[in-house]
Amino acid sequence: MTLDELNQLDSTDAHQKFQGCCASTYWVKGMSRARPFEDWAELLSTAAELEEEMTDEDWLEAFEGHPQIGDVSTLREKYASTKALAAGEQSGVDSADEATLQGLADGNKAYFDKFGFIFIVCATGKSAAEMLALLEQRLPNDRKTELRIAATEQAKITRIRLEKLRAA
Repeated sequence: MTLDELNQLDSTDAHQKFQGCCASTYWVKGMSRARPFEDWAELLSTAAELEEEMTDEDWLEAFEGHPQIGDVSTLREKYASTKALAAGEQSGVDSADEATLQGLADGNKAYFDKFGFIFIVCATGKSAAEMLALLEQRLPNDRKTELRIAATEQAKITRIRLEKLRAA
């Protein structure tokens, strides 16, 4: 999609495109209102500025845009339920053994029980074992620290999805 095409979308279609990148209503509305963008650098800069202004509640809403990983079957089905821009983000799970998949499912349940939101990691290029190691490393964190880390990871995911939008 060219920048001109994105700039010329009606507000409903622009909202839908941005929603595929980040599920925060605040961020989506801000990106839609900021159009027209002069170039992709301005678009990315605006995305970052909006993220700086997001509240904890905005971040939690963004996290809700990701499917909950609660059991092995859900983990295997995760890719079918994500939007086109999310395709392949966690392809490292495809070749994971059952023990790693079970570890991810168990770890994600423990994470959600502790923090009240799902484990967010920019999984692009990471194996299932690497994601599991990161999950286990982050479980001892306090909620405030973990929310900050998850927000940073969500911002990475958003950038990747914006780039995919650009390439679409």
